Amino acid sequence: MNVNEYFDGKVKSIGFTNSEGRVTSGVMQEGDYEFGTTEKELMKVVSGTMQVKLPGEGNFRAVAAGQEFRVDANEKFQVRVDEPTAYLCFYS
Repeated sequence: MNVNEYFDGKVKSIGFTNSEGRVTSGVMQEGDYEFGTTEKELMKVVSGTMQVKLPGEGNFRAVAAGQEFRVDANEKFQVRVDEPTAYLCFYS
């Protein structure tokens, strides 16, 4: 397992590989973040809600627990979090 911290410790994740491929499980504290991708990502919100602004979209949209979104490789996307929010991210 790989443990990572980003944005001065406000985003923490544990990376692992299983039968579904490479995955990270993490938590984001309140804040505004910009992430970059190097491969395709499927992000599933597990607990809480995040506002996301994906490439090509003009506005943020809410993604709540039980919902997901996809981001292509080599893109940047923005996230706003108003409460601690947990996620799973699957890479391909």
